[in-house]
Amino acid sequence: MKLLAIDGNSILNRAYYGIKALTTKNGEFTNGIYGFLSILLKVLDEVQPEAVACAFDLHGPTFRHEMYDGYKAQRKGMPDELASQMEPLKELLDALGFTIVTCQGYEADDILGTLAKACSDGGNDCVIATGDRDSLQLVGGHVSVRLATTKMGQPASTLYDRAAVMEKYGVEPPQLIDVKALMGDASDNIPGVAGIGEKTALALISQFHDLDAVYERLDDPSIKPGVRKKLAEGREMAYTSRRLGEICCDAPIDAEPGHYLRGPVDQKKAAALFARLEMFKMMERWGVDPQAAAGEGGDAPPAAAREPSRPLTVSAGPADFAGRVAAAGGADVIAGLDGSGDIVAVAAVLPDALLLAGKDAAAELLRSDAPLRVWSSKPFHRIAYKENKYIQNVKFDAELAAYLLSPTSAVYDPLQLAAQYGIAPRELAGEVPEDFAALAGQAAVLDELCGRLAAEIAEKGQEKLLFEIEMPLARVLAGMECEGFSLDADALREYGGELDDRLEELHAGIVEYAGYDFNLNSPKQLGDVLFVKLGLPAKKKTKTGYSTNVDVLEALRPHHPIINLILEYRKLSKLKSTYVDGLLKVVGPDGRVRSTFQQTETRTGRISSTEPNLQNIPVRTEEGSKLRRFFRAREGWKLVDADYSQIELRVLADLADDENMIAAFQSGEDIHTTTAAQVFGLPEEMVTPVMRSRAKAVNFGIVYGIGAFSLSQDIGVSIAEADSYIKNYLEHYAGVRKYMEDTIKFARENGYVRTLFGRRRYLPELAASNKVTQAFGERVARNTPIQGTAADIIKIAMVRVFERLRREGLRARLILQVHDELLVEAPAEEVPAATAILKEEMEHAITLKVPLVADANVGDNWLEAK
Repeated sequence: MKLLAIDGNSILNRAYYGIKALTTKNGEFTNGIYGFLSILLKVLDEVQPEAVACAFDLHGPTFRHEMYDGYKAQRKGMPDELASQMEPLKELLDALGFTIVTCQGYEADDILGTLAKACSDGGNDCVIATGDRDSLQLVGGHVSVRLATTKMGQPASTLYDRAAVMEKYGVEPPQLIDVKALMGDASDNIPGVAGIGEKTALALISQFHDLDAVYERLDDPSIKPGVRKKLAEGREMAYTSRRLGEICCDAPIDAEPGHYLRGPVDQKKAAALFARLEMFKMMERWGVDPQAAAGEGGDAPPAAAREPSRPLTVSAGPADFAGRVAAAGGADVIAGLDGSGDIVAVAAVLPDALLLAGKDAAAELLRSDAPLRVWSSKPFHRIAYKENKYIQNVKFDAELAAYLLSPTSAVYDPLQLAAQYGIAPRELAGEVPEDFAALAGQAAVLDELCGRLAAEIAEKGQEKLLFEIEMPLARVLAGMECEGFSLDADALREYGGELDDRLEELHAGIVEYAGYDFNLNSPKQLGDVLFVKLGLPAKKKTKTGYSTNVDVLEALRPHHPIINLILEYRKLSKLKSTYVDGLLKVVGPDGRVRSTFQQTETRTGRISSTEPNLQNIPVRTEEGSKLRRFFRAREGWKLVDADYSQIELRVLADLADDENMIAAFQSGEDIHTTTAAQVFGLPEEMVTPVMRSRAKAVNFGIVYGIGAFSLSQDIGVSIAEADSYIKNYLEHYAGVRKYMEDTIKFARENGYVRTLFGRRRYLPELAASNKVTQAFGERVARNTPIQGTAADIIKIAMVRVFERLRREGLRARLILQVHDELLVEAPAEEVPAATAILKEEMEHAITLKVPLVADANVGDNWLEAK
């Protein structure tokens, strides 16, 4: 038999520190649990044990504390955010069928040692999974150790058998006890012999075999006088350390390996725990059915306390799909989508029936007036837009509601949310066609899920945000996706050829300086050229070679002309591969590029763009900005581009109610010049461009919670000087200082911050004991209301521009949003009207204490219009 013995505390500790902070929407920390379960899955796969025992420490002193008062005396207590994960992990392990072993007065190491000895004595194999090297002393014929770690957030383990221990340390595994007796262990406050380190300890034990022999032959001439003196003075502490460091192998536990066979998984309990912890992918990896949690998760009432739902009679492909929905007075609807986001199937939940049909039924449904609650309305609006229809019967979007309620979630899925809320799927009566099986399963939870989400939206005061901003925006984004943006593929291809020519020239120049050809995309080969061949000053060499990242290269610019060529090569190479080649791959047969706009992706409420990301077209460099000239209006049309002027600073002025900042914006002054005058104590006419630039960095840095160090790096001044800029700024803009203080106080008291429109961002980081994590939480608390409110304003503007263009019967269409910028494509004769609409609706999207200003331009291509 093979027993896997898990060092629970050690692996949880490694997992916690090896994975960035993860929390549920309610602020419960989960990174340690997630990492532990990932490591356990990997080790189970590698070891394939018949039995598993999970050993954990208990609170309270052990026999080692009684032996030596200083044992672990300096060790800090477990951080609260780690300690809070211990019991949920144990509950989960129990639900997954694993046996947990503890023993008062003994440590987990002693449990591992006892199990290892019992296995060895009985001829069974024992594999110890741990994050600590202490267990290496137990390695022997039947005992091996898997040293588990997390690297870059991924689980990893290293196998140590006798040969591996001998190769690494040069001594037999049991001799490691004597090595620790001499060198001590700072982490456990085992003193060892003062002045004896690992190298000396290993040499002594390798030569003399054990601690007794070292002291019996203390006069051996091979022992240096200084070492002999230390050994003599530390003799008593060496033997004490040996007793402290030796793992006990006879702890009073059940050591019979056969008693640790894994039991059956408690699907209901495990699913409820996974759902509460919002670990849906992990639930899937452990083979737990999410629907087993029905009635157990979230704050739902127990299943027994609820009136049972009536079964849904399945009807596949009914001819009167829309008629039956209309007759029922509406339905809860979910669509099945293909890879491009188009509807391929649809399911409608009526009081007693589940209707399943193909994509044509979706269009039929939208032509009716029946009120619909849907999971994700944008695909339905895409159908309507393509048919030139304007639908108004979508009354609730469950996916958008879920996003508003938990903006930090990675995935929004009906079944996962149902498990989280403890919603049982309704029973399906009748045969479900195989092609509709997944969709039917999702539909079976939809009616109760919509009700729960709607109630929580109302409870949190987010109805206006959902019904007046997010849901109307889904229609706008659907239209933008359908319209796309015209791309001059031939001109872009020609530009790509020009870039290829320049890249060849740069390559030749680099090779000339290097003296030989090499792969410019290989960091190792580039490092050899720069730091070996050319002898440039290098930072510390790592295991993988010299670093050649952009920061390193920028610092090397003054040292050799090859650096400028390399940086230019990298810039143009990325431009060619990512943007030129990338865009040419996705241009449609009609010459237009169509992006997918994600409404539930960011934590701040901003819209994101994918496949391709049109919001990421370079604008900061001359070469990159040229890409915009290939995005053109169709023949006889123009592009009208407008963007907000300093919208986040204007939002800050309003939220902070800062008199000086409000006055500056209301008077039309240049805010950066005004700030510079105040920070440097000069009249505005004496402010230099450099001063204005530094003040601008402070203005925008404040929005993102910048500190003195970061500001000093950004503007090239000392930390003390940067600190004085920030202090002078906050002294002049006292309202901003108060806003920051009040916002962080609100966040600490409530666990979240909110925008002007009620959008929330939950901040469990503020409750962390780690100061770095807390500082991150404070920065997010300060900037989220500003960023999020600005995102809400641009969304309102998008909705109003879209609606007004339609209402006034114009052919002009909103085709793109990039952060604070909106782009309309309009027939030439409609340009004046489209420009006026764009500017008016953006500037009047909301009334703040300061004016909103949008600058509009017109051009044949995006570069001209910008």
